[in-house]
Amino acid sequence: MVNDFLVENFEKIMDYNFTASVEKEFDDIAVGQLRWNDMIRKFYGPFHSTVETTLTNTSKATGERELGIDPASGKKVSARIGRFGPMVMIGDQEDENEKPRFASLQANQSISSITLEQALELFKLPREVGEFEGKKVVANVGRFGPYVQHNSKFVSIGAKSGLDPMTITIEQAIELIETKREADNNKLIKSFTEDESVQVLNGRWGPYIAKGKNNYKIPKGTEAASLTFADVKKIMEEAEKNPAPKKRFAKK
Repeated sequence: MVNDFLVENFEKIMDYNFTASVEKEFDDIAVGQLRWNDMIRKFYGPFHSTVETTLTNTSKATGERELGIDPASGKKVSARIGRFGPMVMIGDQEDENEKPRFASLQANQSISSITLEQALELFKLPREVGEFEGKKVVANVGRFGPYVQHNSKFVSIGAKSGLDPMTITIEQAIELIETKREADNNKLIKSFTEDESVQVLNGRWGPYIAKGKNNYKIPKGTEAASLTFADVKKIMEEAEKNPAPKKRFAKK
């Protein structure tokens, strides 16, 4: 999509002959036969003009590809890049009477190859999978990929699981939900009635304190499960007073 946009709007720069001529000019500059600032000025004037023309007259590239007509509504079906990634759309954004319907593409699908039949299948989501603990289980695809929803909580299906929101069974969904619950339970070491936003959690590198979006390191040798709210508060206050120095990287 990017390549098509450049070929359409910056035809000269995408031409192989342009690259060859620039290489020749670089050689001339290297041996003192051409002033580099004259060469840059000659290039940049027309290039700047092309950029300004493109900004003014060219619409945002979406890679839109028309797939066909939805037999149920009689509306156009197309694939394109949207705000949150590749998607398919039924209807037209220019239609003032009825807003178009959208569906996200799955990880193994592309706007360049998806068919009308595959696109229409995506509009069958969200899909009710069944019930668990008296609550509906729904499979869908969202901004961050496929997931199942149960009791207002979201559980990622995950590409590595090999499961598909179009075919996932209630048994498979329940297994995902219970696995997520177990992981969440193991993550929480301790919470405090004094301030529910403060928690002691298990992380990738060991136990730590979390308050809102801020994380605090627990001193070595400290038993995380035995921390009181006063202990946690003191650790957070000390960390605020003495923030860890930012890492510096040696220059090569």
